[in-house]
Amino acid sequence: MNIIKYPKREEYANFLQRPHKDSSDLVSVVSQILNDVKEAGDSAVLNYEEKFDKVKLSSLLVTEEEFKRAEQSISEELKSAIHLAHSNISCFHKAQRMQFVEVETAPGVTCWQKSVAIEKVGLYIPGGTAPLFSTVLMLATPAKIAGCSEIVLCSPPLKDGSIHPAIMYAAKVSGVDKIYKCGGVQAIAAMAYGTESVPKVSKIFGPGNQYVTCAKQQVSMTDVAIDMPAGPSEVAIIADATCHPKYVAADMLSQAEHGLDSQSILFTDCIEVAESVALEIEKQLQQLSRKSLAEASLQHSSIVVLNSMSEAFDICNEYAPEHLILAMDDALKWSGNVVNAGSVFLGHYSCESAGDYASGTNHTLPTSGYAKAYSGVNLDSFSRKITFQYLTPQGVESIGHAVEIMAQAESLDAHSNAMTIRIKDLKK
Repeated sequence: MNIIKYPKREEYANFLQRPHKDSSDLVSVVSQILNDVKEAGDSAVLNYEEKFDKVKLSSLLVTEEEFKRAEQSISEELKSAIHLAHSNISCFHKAQRMQFVEVETAPGVTCWQKSVAIEKVGLYIPGGTAPLFSTVLMLATPAKIAGCSEIVLCSPPLKDGSIHPAIMYAAKVSGVDKIYKCGGVQAIAAMAYGTESVPKVSKIFGPGNQYVTCAKQQVSMTDVAIDMPAGPSEVAIIADATCHPKYVAADMLSQAEHGLDSQSILFTDCIEVAESVALEIEKQLQQLSRKSLAEASLQHSSIVVLNSMSEAFDICNEYAPEHLILAMDDALKWSGNVVNAGSVFLGHYSCESAGDYASGTNHTLPTSGYAKAYSGVNLDSFSRKITFQYLTPQGVESIGHAVEIMAQAESLDAHSNAMTIRIKDLKK
């Protein structure tokens, strides 16, 4: 494990750099697939499923019979865990409902706001190296609470043409309306443009590889909204001498096993912690079933020893991690120093895995430094705010002249006149 000791500020950028893949041909490849699906619909999606996922499908929609088989194949223990997670996620997101009040901004001028659910949303759930059924809960649960009228889900099929049963069960529990067997760029295209089978949606949610991310960004320019820019998953840990090195090592490895391009960074002011964590990582790494993935991820991960906790927070805020763990006795006290992060885990027992699955917070979070400007998925992600205003004659009297003067100052005579004719009528 790479240990960096007391770096100078001008050296920070070197080890805060995220891993990047060569994407020179990415945009053109993605554009071609998007265009094919836009023009040919289901047939293009089916062709790409055979090409990329190596499965020949006769249809995309998951049937009721497939749902029943999936439910029967899930253990009762896993079902209970999914229901517990769903309950906690529901509890947390229901609490985000806002109460709006009418405000009289001036005599006779009343303004208010209401939240309206996005009618049709599409959820993308990756297959790949792990069936992310937990992401189904994180996306579909708040969508249902927000009141979205149609929730569709796309996920790449297994080699036998089925969707992983845990994904299907989580979808049923959390209120997904329909599941379609398609992955990658073709799934994003299907939801963005609509096909004979897959409905066009207004907003697409969910993580994916660089091709999926590129596809989401392309369709968002003209056709559909997306949740946020997304890249490889990451965790930063700030730990002092009170931390448990074996816990910190476990947390770094839990992030590292996500994929080759995941990143784990530890910031500490204690050289003994750095060395102990490095030893624990080597020990625990040998026990992992995804050892090779974690090892690759650790190649661009670091342990950074700094002069103080204040310096650790400064550099971490610059990094703006997706996940941040404060592994220290005084985590609550220090939490006020966090400015840029997607989701924060306080103290020795708040492992990132808790938030990934069952604490109730959402695990769909901004990566690649976007935590400086973006929030993670929440209840508001699935709704829009519509503002209303109601002017009485008294309201025209209160603000009418100001509207006229401001419109004239901007050389917008028609704007001014819209108010002027009302003022004149009221004076008759």
